[in-house]
Amino acid sequence: MILLRRLLGDVLRRQRQRQGRTLREVSSSARVSLGYLSEVERGQKEASSELLSAICDALDVRMSELMREVSDELALAELARSAAATEPVRAPVRRPMLNSVSVAGVPPERVTIKAPTEAVDVVAA
Repeated sequence: MILLRRLLGDVLRRQRQRQGRTLREVSSSARVSLGYLSEVERGQKEASSELLSAICDALDVRMSELMREVSDELALAELARSAAATEPVRAPVRRPMLNSVSVAGVPPERVTIKAPTEAVDVVAA
């Protein structure tokens, strides 16, 4: 089972560690007990929106950025879970390419792919 509180705690811990800050510093700045913040980071406590707001302020991170990262983690966890399922996975539907462009000789970091607004199936070759 994927627990949102664990994913949220992992993201909060990474944010804090990226800044080189201790639990004590962040808990003091957020006015949250050190023990409670530790439990939130370990996914043992469910944080309220008020608490998350205080922690985000202490970390100088927008809550939307935090939630976006949590959402990305959740999507990866769901993909991993479905890939590990014993049920057969449906083969992707191949659709004809509408516009084909060759990027041979172009460094990968210079290639940008913009998807249309409708759903797109991406299949590794």
